[in-house]
Amino acid sequence: MARHGEGFSAPAAGKNADFFLHLHSGAPPRDGREAARRSICLLHMIQELEAYKKAFAQRTERLVGAKGTARLAAARVVLFGVGGVGGWCAESLVRTGVGHLTVVDPDVVSPTNLNRQLVATTSALGRPKVEVLRERLLDIAPWADVVARRERYSAPTADAFPLDNFDYVVDAIDSLADKALLIRRATASRARLFSSMGAALKMDPQRIAVTEFWKVKGCPLAAALRRRFKREGLFPARKFQCVYSDELLPNLGDGAAEEVGLVNGSVAHATGAFGLMLASLVVRDVLGRPDAPPQGASEP
Repeated sequence: MARHGEGFSAPAAGKNADFFLHLHSGAPPRDGREAARRSICLLHMIQELEAYKKAFAQRTERLVGAKGTARLAAARVVLFGVGGVGGWCAESLVRTGVGHLTVVDPDVVSPTNLNRQLVATTSALGRPKVEVLRERLLDIAPWADVVARRERYSAPTADAFPLDNFDYVVDAIDSLADKALLIRRATASRARLFSSMGAALKMDPQRIAVTEFWKVKGCPLAAALRRRFKREGLFPARKFQCVYSDELLPNLGDGAAEEVGLVNGSVAHATGAFGLMLASLVVRDVLGRPDAPPQGASEP
């Protein structure tokens, strides 16, 4: 077993949390000796995993303390949307030690995702984003409880997501109707909501900020959500914090006429910064930092 300060390899029998099952997935042991060898192998794997897990948490625990890492491990988060914003948020949460993460997204990896999305590689093209993300997260932290749901959050499916089962809801949805529904449902639940506003047409991460939803300025997506809430007469049940930017650049590239105005340009350092900011809001709130944003009644 590697000692403190030495390098650690991933568990020899597999790269995800199901690797223990591989040990027992073959034919039964031929005799007592083989059974004993398997038991010894399993014991070594457990010892290696424990050492790996201890090293994994070392730098985080130095910053937040043992109680902080325990609180992170106990946190339950559901993340809707794992594209240009959500994927980076998910990885940051798991690397920081959040114990349970459910990721929800209906899409598959496409070539147009390659410039900015964490899950997008050429080898992943055509695969469901949530499955690719789960594999990656469990390769980082095999002990993490990561649930992948390849579904769209929408009016017909909303009841299948019991938000009260989570401590935090993270919204990285693009669809206006689905986003509005999730915001209303999440703010009516026991979970705390953090939401991403529009991350496209941004280039300067220094202009990214956090504020309460009704105070967001300069973001077309936030404005569209507010108009929708007012038009329908259905509002969020309480205040919630948003990551947003008031930067709004024009689309300059050439494209088919039918695409202009429908597909906005975006880059990794901007969408990624949105996702990392969302993750920081969750982590700081879990740790109970003095600068964790408060929540109160919504203000239409």
